[in-house]
Amino acid sequence: GVSFRIAPGEALGLVGESGSGKSTIARAAVGLVTPISGSISVFGQNPAEPAGRKEMARAVQMVFQDAAGSLNPRLTIAQILAEPLAVHALAPSAQRRARAQRLLEEVGLQAAHLDRYPHQLSGGQRQRVAIARALAVDPRLLVCDEPVSALDMTVQAQILDLLNRI
Repeated sequence: GVSFRIAPGEALGLVGESGSGKSTIARAAVGLVTPISGSISVFGQNPAEPAGRKEMARAVQMVFQDAAGSLNPRLTIAQILAEPLAVHALAPSAQRRARAQRLLEEVGLQAAHLDRYPHQLSGGQRQRVAIARALAVDPRLLVCDEPVSALDMTVQAQILDLLNRI
């Protein structure tokens, strides 16, 4: 029995014990799982419906708890950030690297990180890349599933400040 509304520019935090359904609610909001009962509506539509899935994927992005597991280890950071730009036709091929660099700068990383692979980054840097990838499509809703739980206290504060700023 969960019901909430989020206004533009607003942040909502779900708090509860382990196993209480926080991650399931987050995954349902982005269409990764379908509720067993009840319904979910994001911007007036069911995010798990196949019709309009690409539009929903652009409007709603997720930052996962495990950034390392959510980044393709075979791709460079530049390729990871360019992928959503290509999928959603948001930038011509020649402009994707420059856009990827701007995204990195927005999350506090340098252009030198573009040619690295996820395993060459720290946990905090990987989480920043995951946030940059989510922001690449300029989503209307950003869903974060415990984005700082695997990070040390100093990096947690930096990531939370970053999320607050964006």
